[in-house]
Parts: sequence; C-alpha cells; structure tokens
Amino acid sequence: MKKWSANRRNTVFAAVSSWGLDAFDFFLLIFVIDNIADSFHASNADVSIAIFLTLAMRPIGAVFIGKMAEKYGRKPVLMANVATFSILSALSAFAPTLSIFILIRCIYGVAMGGIWGVASSLAFETIPSHAKGFVSGLFQAGYPLGYLTASVIYALFFNSLGWQYLFIIGTFPILLVVFIYFFVEESSTWLKNKSAQKTTIAIMPIIRSNWNICIYAIILMACFNFFSHGTGDVYPLFLKEQHHFSPFYVSAIAIAYNISSIMGGLFFGYLSEKIGRPQSIIIACVGAILFVPLWAFSSGLWS
Repeated sequence: MKKWSANRRNTVFAAVSSWGLDAFDFFLLIFVIDNIADSFHASNADVSIAIFLTLAMRPIGAVFIGKMAEKYGRKPVLMANVATFSILSALSAFAPTLSIFILIRCIYGVAMGGIWGVASSLAFETIPSHAKGFVSGLFQAGYPLGYLTASVIYALFFNSLGWQYLFIIGTFPILLVVFIYFFVEESSTWLKNKSAQKTTIAIMPIIRSNWNICIYAIILMACFNFFSHGTGDVYPLFLKEQHHFSPFYVSAIAIAYNISSIMGGLFFGYLSEKIGRPQSIIIACVGAILFVPLWAFSSGLWS
C-alpha cells in the first residue's frame, strides 16, 4: 500500500471503517439485551426480536441502497448511509417503548444492509486488481473490529452510564462522513459509466446468465453467516446467563475473540493470494469447526 495514491489509501480506510463502524453500532445491542429487557419490563427473547428483524431487513437495504449507488454514485450514497445508521443509533437510546425500539432497529437494518455493497464497490473499483485478496481480508477484519470496539465501549462505560448512553456514543461514526466528503474521490468506474450514460444496469439478465454462480454465492454467504450471526450475536448473553460472568469478563472474552478474528481476516486474505480463494475458505472453515467444543462447552474463564 506504500505505492498507492492518497485517494486509494483513503478510500480503503473509509470503506473498511464504514463497515466496521456499522458493525460497532449493531453489536452494541447484543451486550445489553438483558438490560434493555429490564428497562422495558420484557423478556430477553422479546428484545432479541430486534436482532432478528435487523438482519432480516438487511437484504432490503442491500437492494435499495445498491440501486441508489448505481444511480447517484458510490460516494454520496455511502455518506448518506453512514449518517443514517449513526442517527438511528441515537434514536434507539430515546425509544419510549420496546415496540418503537424494535421499529427503529428495523429501519437501522435497512441502513446496515447497504453498507457492505456500497463500501466494497467503492473500494474494489479504486484499488489495483492484485490487491483484492488483501483488501477483502481487511473488509473481513473490519467487522470484528467494530465488534471489538463495541466490547471496549461496553467495558468502559456501561457500569457508569447505562445502555442508553452506549447508543448515544454509537453516533460518533457520523464523523466519518466528513472524512469521506473531503478525502475520498468518487469511483472512476462509476464516473466512466455515467459519462457513457450507463448509470443503470439491468440486473435480471445478469442473474439469468449467471444463475448458478448467484445461487452458489447466496448459499455460501448464508453458511458463512452461521459462523458469525449464528453464534456471535448472543454469545455475550450466553456468557452472562449460562456462565454468570460479570460485564468485565464478558468484555474481556469478546475483546479476545475479536482480536483473533481480525488477525484471521488479515491472514486468510493474504493466504488467498498465495494458495487461492477456495483453498483458504476450506482451511478457515475446518479450523473453525474444530474449535466449536471450546466455544460452546468450556466451563471456565480461560478455556
């Protein structure tokens, strides 16, 4: 990256940060499910509906915001997207009822769904092709970096401030909008398409001609998400409820596995450049499966 232009470095930073800060806002919720339940006199299961609906709304956001990025450009849509999920984080803190809280998180899910597609498009249309494996690893590391940030914020501020103020802290990603505005250029690929009057692309013909790859990619990503959302979204609650760990220990464990996850994203992104994408995926998945017993059935803090 030393030989990259300033815009390439800024674009990758902005794109990865957008994804990471989006995850930061999302994962704040999972640390305080039980506290929100107490505030609204509801059960943990009732509050967990907010997680389900947030994730369920992401495909809608991915399609809608993706189409906006094709029409208006990657940069302005990314800026609007970051501003939206930041504001919705603050609104979550002021929800007067659980129903309104869940509604806000639904809308947040739409905003969350748009980040990956727009941010990755902006980045991958800017960087050189030989760097795609490494940058994909950075993107993968961005998500646990957001989770890690949420873990640290929870450890530092929850006991003194309470869950509402955590969501107010979750508005600070809006500062990234200023950085994108001044230091990131629009995708040259999108500008070329615009100048050639190709601002919209017919999606269905592309899907029909590549239906097998599309189905494979959807199934593959669904399986990948079982690794993350299938366990990580309620793991802090699992540690508190089943193991009766204090907020400090829950944060410490979350910080540890997110640091490891960041290292894994960078390592396997680099490895994919050396041995190929499928081989790297297989090694990572097999490695994760081997450690499931420790993840699920450990009885002590260190294990």
